Amino acid sequence: MSVLNEFLANVVREIINPLILLLSAGAFVVFVWGAFQLIAHAGDATKREQGRKSILWGVVGFAIIFGVYGILNIALATFGLDPVQKISQ
Repeated sequence: MSVLNEFLANVVREIINPLILLLSAGAFVVFVWGAFQLIAHAGDATKREQGRKSILWGVVGFAIIFGVYGILNIALATFGLDPVQKISQ
């Protein structure tokens, strides 16, 4: 059973952690791009609407990512594994 726990810990450390970081960065970029469009094109109604939609999707992305993060931590704690945020060298 310790081999399985070690394998799952390696999957979390090597795959899940970087994937969560990458998706969070993508959601942040979408959010910032939407804010830029909203501010830079304040006079154009269609660009403002596109900016609002980008901001909304960035926030939705963050909510989904953090929801998955929480669910993963609950599942890992159930099986007695380290949480996702723990990074060991």
